[in-house]
Amino acid sequence: MSFSELPAERHRQIADGFTARVQGAKHWDAPAPVAGWTARDVVRHLVEWLPALLSSGAGVQLPPGPGVDADPVAAWQHHHTAVQALLDDPATKQRTLNNPHIGSVPLDQAIDSFYTTDVFMHTWDLARATGQDDRLDPDESARLLAGMEPADEMLRASGQYGPRVAVPDDADVQAKLIGFIGRDPYWTPA
Repeated sequence: MSFSELPAERHRQIADGFTARVQGAKHWDAPAPVAGWTARDVVRHLVEWLPALLSSGAGVQLPPGPGVDADPVAAWQHHHTAVQALLDDPATKQRTLNNPHIGSVPLDQAIDSFYTTDVFMHTWDLARATGQDDRLDPDESARLLAGMEPADEMLRASGQYGPRVAVPDDADVQAKLIGFIGRDPYWTPA
């Protein structure tokens, strides 16, 4: 599958893959590949960090929804719908996100670059935590890895990525991406 280059459509495609894992999850307190996180925390992370960025950097208020602790499925569905509506709104292309770390970026591109990419990578975390299909699109994995590798030092300094996990030279591109972002691509719940 190749993902669209249009931020709204790309989000739709990638978030739909995450949604399938959310709907398939049975054990929300299962450990996740991110140290100290559970499956529920993967959803919590995605639902909670973007609204603060949008509010502070673009004056956008996503409508509040159900809490992740009470109902992670409903919380994700509400959040996913709100983000998709924002991206589908033609006015979003005319808006800017201002942030001291990244400067001024068109809002739809900022969501695409930072948030949608995060959803893609956390799809693996949720799938692994809940015993579901963890395969990521190989073309998207290769594209992201190629874009991130030149920024290795900056990404590590941001604190958003752990130390790179070494993988065999002949590992597939998904394992290389997962290792790059600081996860053990061969992780399984204890």
